[in-house]
Amino acid sequence: MISYIIRRILYAIPILIGVNLLTFALFFVVNTPDNMARIHLGVKHVTPEAIAKWKHERGYDKPLLWNGAAEGVNKLGDTIFVEKSVRMFVFDFDRSDEGRNIAQDIKKRMWPSLAIALPVFVIGLAVNITFAMLMAFFRATYIDVAGVVLCVAMMSISGLFYIIGGQYLVSKLLHLTPISGFDSGFNSLKFIILPMVIGVVGGIGSGARWYRTIFLEEAARDYVRTARAKGLSELRVLFSHVLKNAMIPILTGAVVVIPLLFMGSLITESFFGIPGLGSYTIDAINSQDFAIVRAMVFLGSVLYIIGLILTDISYTLVDPRIRLE
Repeated sequence: MISYIIRRILYAIPILIGVNLLTFALFFVVNTPDNMARIHLGVKHVTPEAIAKWKHERGYDKPLLWNGAAEGVNKLGDTIFVEKSVRMFVFDFDRSDEGRNIAQDIKKRMWPSLAIALPVFVIGLAVNITFAMLMAFFRATYIDVAGVVLCVAMMSISGLFYIIGGQYLVSKLLHLTPISGFDSGFNSLKFIILPMVIGVVGGIGSGARWYRTIFLEEAARDYVRTARAKGLSELRVLFSHVLKNAMIPILTGAVVVIPLLFMGSLITESFFGIPGLGSYTIDAINSQDFAIVRAMVFLGSVLYIIGLILTDISYTLVDPRIRLE
């Protein structure tokens, strides 16, 4: 098992290097520092002196890959690639184009994101699996058909509808929660409860329908028919056999998103004014702060790879065949 985990971690290293190289190429080769300066300065007839000053203040005036004017290891080290790209492997994100400490911003903003994303993930997973098992238990009945129709209808509705409709109904008409904003401590509960409920409700359609498909596939296998032939009740078959053997595809969709909970939701945080990493990324895009965008792209890729590794590790816990290999 340990060798299996080590192999998976080693496989992830070249993937992360490739993502980093691609990000560097997009931001510094396709979109050059001169273009970034022109976009950030926001004027049509910007002078070369203004561009040079903007680049110098942010360290974009150095050579991309090779500094022929430097000596020794600084020929490689004193370059944009090392300063802006390689350092991210040790989570040194430097400063934003506006001069803010990106690492400090991430540490501060990840907690509001987690305050919403973690309850949505846990409660949503429990609700989706419960609803899916209910439809699987009453398969081919009116309850199952009504559940599938409801799921398809909920899947067809845009997430923006849930957000705007929830704000209008709960906040504007009923005045149960603030329409947007955030606070610290226990005062934050009144601000996060509405986006949390909307996040859970908005994911029921696709989540429950997907889990229902998994449960029905498992229920049609030979071992389930054998369990029924032995006289086990349908409820016991569903919980003791179907649910247990459906854990691998469930883990595939669940464990992989756990690290991404830190990233928050771009749309939800923007609409509700939550100062999380999602709104942080949107604000950086709107303000053309390329340093923050690069950092968030790299952090997102790292978290996604961690999620894939956690998924592989979880496989070894529920599937004995992987442990035997």
